[in-house]
Amino acid sequence: MLFINTIITFLLCFLTHFLYEWLPNPVFSIFFPVNESIWEHMKMLYTTILLAGIIEYFILKKFKIPHQNLLLSIAIKALISIPIYLIMFLPIFYNFGEIMFVTFIILFITILIVNYIGFKILELKPIKYQKAISIASIIIVYIIMTILTYKAPRLDLFFDTKEEKYGLNDYLIKNK
Repeated sequence: MLFINTIITFLLCFLTHFLYEWLPNPVFSIFFPVNESIWEHMKMLYTTILLAGIIEYFILKKFKIPHQNLLLSIAIKALISIPIYLIMFLPIFYNFGEIMFVTFIILFITILIVNYIGFKILELKPIKYQKAISIASIIIVYIIMTILTYKAPRLDLFFDTKEEKYGLNDYLIKNK
């Protein structure tokens, strides 16, 4: 199940990467990357893990695999995927630039790690209030992501090197 979920999530990343470009609208700007900044790709990873969690739910249910902490597992996987990815990606990116093959390997490893952690959470005894905590954390993260999409700070993490801008609406070119 770990590898199936990892493959599904990894493949979904390619779809979610382009959804806003294909269907640009305010709702999609909340969930999918609006530009090529590193930060927007973290939004893609976060959303993709949540979407894969829906698929995971149906698979676990079909095969009657216990999943009492599933929502918490999915929320934690999505949240920790961001720092795990950045810890591996940023040193390589800042030292060598973007190497697409390496980026994909780091993405795959990140998804594998968080899925492993997620399956360990599923093995725990039922956690009280896990659904409320999970839903609240997902909503809070999307509020933060939305703010950072529309009001991106002037940091490299938020800079779109393709269009040379920050965030969605900021067309001020980065000082070179």
